[in-house]
Amino acid sequence: MNTQHDYTELLGVTVGPFQENTFFLKATDSPETIVIDPGDEAERLIGELDRRGWSPIAIVNTHAHLDHIGAVQALKDHYSIPFFLHSHEIPILEAAPEHARMFGIAPPVVPAVDHLLDGLERLELAGLTLSLVLTPGHSTGSVSFFLDNRMIGGDVLFQGSIGRTDLPGGDYATLMGTLRDLMRTLPDETAIHPGHGPDTTMGEERRTNPFLLQLDPTGESA
Repeated sequence: MNTQHDYTELLGVTVGPFQENTFFLKATDSPETIVIDPGDEAERLIGELDRRGWSPIAIVNTHAHLDHIGAVQALKDHYSIPFFLHSHEIPILEAAPEHARMFGIAPPVVPAVDHLLDGLERLELAGLTLSLVLTPGHSTGSVSFFLDNRMIGGDVLFQGSIGRTDLPGGDYATLMGTLRDLMRTLPDETAIHPGHGPDTTMGEERRTNPFLLQLDPTGESA
């Protein structure tokens, strides 16, 4: 019997000056598509979706840092679709123009949040069921999405590194606690699709990531 992993398509598109990974997630037998973290280059993202004949039905963000929200409003307007975010991220979202000026880039349009992810364990969209886990540390209301053996986790865990904690909502101790929980619960074969850089697996990071090597296999401090 096929698993969800067997009949889903996941496409990553790297955009903007921060080289952020935007993801398109869909079932293979339907054009309905979930857009995750549209960070920049809205016209390029729209072009890619339209070229493939994919039809976005929602934008769902892991968190609201500047590099993950730059194309949200344009996609909302173009496709008339809702935007999902955790409520703890709203202050960070609203401060995005100020943060953009600090980085010397054009401020984004701040989108309205249509649906909150607070308290949800599952999100059913586009014929798929995503499991939701609050994974704070890089940002207060950071949420990771799980589908079968895939994790779309924003800036929690990267190949060989972890998310910064010097940005709004960041806290190193909290992030290390999140990573301890992930080490306890995720099998090695879990594919990690991060917000920046290449895909990896939980097993690879468990063996080689210097931050995870500070934690023993039970998730306690080494």
